Amino acid sequence: MIEKLDVKTLTQKKLAKTIDHSVLNPTVTDDDLREGCKLADKYHTATVCVKPYHVKRASELLLNSDVKVCMVIGFPQGGHLAKIKALEAEQAIADGAEELDMVINIGALKSKRFSFIREDIKAVVDVARKHKDILVKVILENCYLSDDEKITACKLAEEAGADYVKTSTGFGTGGATIHDIELMYETVGPRLGVKAAGGVRSLEAILDAIRAGATRIGATATEKIIESWIEFQAKTS
Repeated sequence: MIEKLDVKTLTQKKLAKTIDHSVLNPTVTDDDLREGCKLADKYHTATVCVKPYHVKRASELLLNSDVKVCMVIGFPQGGHLAKIKALEAEQAIADGAEELDMVINIGALKSKRFSFIREDIKAVVDVARKHKDILVKVILENCYLSDDEKITACKLAEEAGADYVKTSTGFGTGGATIHDIELMYETVGPRLGVKAAGGVRSLEAILDAIRAGATRIGATATEKIIESWIEFQAKTS
């Protein structure tokens, strides 16, 4: 069970621990990764979310930090074979990842291959369960799905043993919407967590997402969000 957050009792620490600081742009350099990890460590976010290539280095950079490393699997379109996604998971954990965000096979879902989707997710979940406290978040990429497909995907993720469902990669045609967050929470919350990603770039946006049921946020505007919170608290204290 993942407890729904209350913005009325939110603290800076709780806010920061909802954020997966994203360092996933195609042009991310080694210097960008270093700065991203430094920023995540400064604000004590939940994780820094990186590509497979960067997991080991991010783990080294955050060795003495409370920030975990999250890796994306089957990114960004989900079309990898399940056994390849499982291998990605194994390598990610070996390199130091403690959380895994995986993209479902979007075309298979739209083709109503539901058993395939369930096993696709389970292949990654099974790898995670061999290790202690490795979270699996399932990215639905809602911009391509009908509401019925979103509901079905959430249920399949739950049946496969995932920990979270996630709105978007941030690289599709659209990102998180309040409607989608509410729909996902109504479907699987609080048994599973809901992660909102894609377009959550302000304090107001992250608070709206939390009110709708999100307990984790994928963000690149982490510094802006946290500094806005600090400024708001200073004005109201």
